[in-house]
Amino acid sequence: MYAVIMAGGRGTRFWPLSREAKPKQLISFTGQKTLLQETVDRIEPLVPLRKILIITGAAHAEEVIGQFPDLPKENVIIEPMGRNTAPCIGLAACHLKKKDPDAIMIVLPADHTITDHASFTDTLKTASETAQQGNYLVTIGIRPSAPETGYGYIEAGLPLAPGNRGTILKVASFREKPDFETARSFLERGTFYWNSGMFIWKVSSILEALERELPELYHELQAIEPSLGTLGEEKAVKKAYERICPVSIDYGVMEKAGNVILIPGDFGWNDLGSWDALMDFSPKDANGNVFRGTIINIDSTGSLIFAKEKPVAAVGVSNLIVVETEDAILVMRKGRSQDVKKAVDVLEKNNLKELL
Repeated sequence: MYAVIMAGGRGTRFWPLSREAKPKQLISFTGQKTLLQETVDRIEPLVPLRKILIITGAAHAEEVIGQFPDLPKENVIIEPMGRNTAPCIGLAACHLKKKDPDAIMIVLPADHTITDHASFTDTLKTASETAQQGNYLVTIGIRPSAPETGYGYIEAGLPLAPGNRGTILKVASFREKPDFETARSFLERGTFYWNSGMFIWKVSSILEALERELPELYHELQAIEPSLGTLGEEKAVKKAYERICPVSIDYGVMEKAGNVILIPGDFGWNDLGSWDALMDFSPKDANGNVFRGTIINIDSTGSLIFAKEKPVAAVGVSNLIVVETEDAILVMRKGRSQDVKKAVDVLEKNNLKELL
C-alpha cells in the first residue's frame, strides 16, 4: 500500500498569506505544522513514510524536501507545470507501476483538515480492502451537513453487495458545484455526499481507466515510463507535459467510469478551500471571533483576523475577514472568500508579480 499526496496548486483563495512561492499547503495556519505535514502525519499510521509519495511543482520541490528530511528524495515527484489532477495522478501511478503494478494507491490532497484521525484511518482501511477485492475506483464521500455550494457532490446508488449496510456503495452520478436550491435538495434527498477528492485504487485499475477514458493522456504517460528513475526523466516529463491537456480526474475519469465505488466518511473533514472555510473550522471565542497573531479587540463579533507581522486593532467590527501580511492586507465581508481569486486576477493583470 502506498500513499500519493497531491501538493500542487497556488491556493489563490488564501491570498495574501498564500503566494506562488509558498502556497497554502506549505503554510501553517495554527503556528505549528503545515497542512502538508499534517497530511503526512495522518496517513503514517497506515502507510510508512518510505511508501509516501508527494507530487508537487518544480517551484515548490525544495520546500517540500526541506519539510520532510527523512523522506527519500526520490519520493518527491516533480511536475514541470500544472496540468490538473488527472496527469498528476497518472504520473504518480507510473512511478508506482515500476514498484508494483497491483499496489494499492491512496490519493490524498495536501490541504484538507481532519479532526478524527482514528475514523479517517478506519475509513481508508475499508476503502483499501474494497479496492483490493476488484477492479474498483474507490472514492470517499462526506455526508453533507449543510447545503454547501462550494463542493461537488456524488450521488450514491445501491450497496455494492447485499448486507454491507450502506458502508460500500455504488456511485450513481457525479454533480458539479450546485446552486443553493439544488444543494438543499441534495441534502433533503439523503443520497448525496460531498466529493472529498480522496481516491483509493490499484495502480493497475487507475492506469486501465486512464487508457480507456483519456487515451491521449495515457499515451503521453506511456512515453514517460522508460525514463523514470534515469537521467532523462526530467526532460521526458517536461516534453510530455507540454503536450498534455489539463483535465481533472473527476471530469476525465470518475464521471465516465462504471466501476466507481463510494465509501462514506465521517471524520471531521474540511477541505479548507477559503478563509471562510478556515473560520468555520476554527474554534471561536464567546463572540464568534477567530484571531491569529496579535489582535487588539474592542467589541468585535463574528470576525476572522489573521495578523502575521503587525498588531491589528479591531474596533466594533462584525462579520469581517482581515488578513495582514508584510506587504499586503485583505479586508472583506465574511462569505466573500470565493472572490479573493478576483483580487489575485487584478494583481496579475496589472503585472504586480511581487504580490503574487
